[in-house]
Amino acid sequence: MRARRMIASAAVACVAAIAAIGVDGASSPADAARRGSQNSLPDLVTELSPAVVNISSSVRRPGQPQLTGQAQRMQRKLSGQAVSLGSGFIIDPSGIVVTNNHVIDNAVDIKVTLDDGRELSGRVRAADRETDIAIVQLETGGARLPYVEFGDADSVRVGEDVFAIGNPFGLGNTVTKGIVSARNRDIDAGSFDDFIQTDAAINRGNSGGPLFSMAGKVVGVNTAIYSQTGGSVGVGFAVPADLAKLVTSQLLKFGETRRGWLGVSIEEMTAQYAGDLGFAKPRGAIVTLVRPNSPALKGGLKPNDIILTFNRREVNGVRDLTRAVAETPVGQTVPVQIIRNKKRMTVQVTVDRRETNILAANAGGPLPTGAVRSAGVTFQKPSPEVLAAFDLPRDTEGVVVTDVDPDSQAAIVLQPGDVILEIGWERMMRPQAAADKLSKLRNLNSGPVLVYIQRGDRLFFDSLRP
Repeated sequence: MRARRMIASAAVACVAAIAAIGVDGASSPADAARRGSQNSLPDLVTELSPAVVNISSSVRRPGQPQLTGQAQRMQRKLSGQAVSLGSGFIIDPSGIVVTNNHVIDNAVDIKVTLDDGRELSGRVRAADRETDIAIVQLETGGARLPYVEFGDADSVRVGEDVFAIGNPFGLGNTVTKGIVSARNRDIDAGSFDDFIQTDAAINRGNSGGPLFSMAGKVVGVNTAIYSQTGGSVGVGFAVPADLAKLVTSQLLKFGETRRGWLGVSIEEMTAQYAGDLGFAKPRGAIVTLVRPNSPALKGGLKPNDIILTFNRREVNGVRDLTRAVAETPVGQTVPVQIIRNKKRMTVQVTVDRRETNILAANAGGPLPTGAVRSAGVTFQKPSPEVLAAFDLPRDTEGVVVTDVDPDSQAAIVLQPGDVILEIGWERMMRPQAAADKLSKLRNLNSGPVLVYIQRGDRLFFDSLRP
């Protein structure tokens, strides 16, 4: 049987440069760890294990009614309702637990078992799918619980000793030790991949548990493994502490994330282009598109600009810029160092909120004035602002595509910045006409329609399914 490559849900923990979200005066199990930079592993395990929890949750299937109490327990017994097993760690004595979103996703009955055997009920307080981080609030009855603190993941070096505590295969608290194998890993899990890789054994059920430094601080949230068998092969991944802490803080404060948004499409610097600019190696992110009404457009960014730093953070590639923007507080004005026409300059941009500009747009949120949406495509007229945003000629005629739902059929054919000249051999001059044409064809179930498209210097026909 041929081995399959798979990224399996597990748990890798990493948390950066952050103080605990504790209550003043509370006693932390890491008190002894704070008295020294390095500690013996048995002492650390004794100190920290009380703050690591096992999580079990009933999972509601699609279309299944949400029940409570005895009815819920009876249904689970009769139907064999799926049970999710994972790990987590307490970051506040009031019973605030950090775990992975996939551990509690669609959960209807969360039970949390402490290291001393106590079982407490929990509820999902908030969660973020993009980083796979969730917050569970325990019902403590007023009791104060042991907790651990986030550490500085940025200071953790490759080769440094780390250890994980978690709940592999539902066995209960288990300790594994290893080293940091690599930093800044991108495993195609999402837009904010920046994982710590470790060879400490991580298995199913470790998801959401902590990865500790030898100073007794959480430096990562165990999240995934690379495996051909489904079990640990010594390649585990943890969400770094700085990202986990930022997300946790926002979830606790707002009940949701509030990420920064710049409003550009970007691509990696090529080795050849970097050589032309005199760089020893590729760095920076190339702007390929500036969206209408975006902070980037208002700040003066243009297509083909090369972003070198954002808010004084180095941009070595696309992921660096994505994270730097997302972690900038909404409404903050920051400097952006760029190269334009081989000249360095700095522009100022005021960051907007990603969720309201990107996620809401994909979900059918409010449209810009004069814009029309149909078949997953947003159409606008070629106004001066739109022309500037997509670097289109002043004499452009037709209808401009300014947004495409990535899950729509249109995403196979169209991209932002395209100009629709004809739909089904009919000349298109108004956004509403383009939307009406596609809606009519969709209602008639007419199948694919021929669309005449201008993309840069190219003119071509393609088939679009309305």
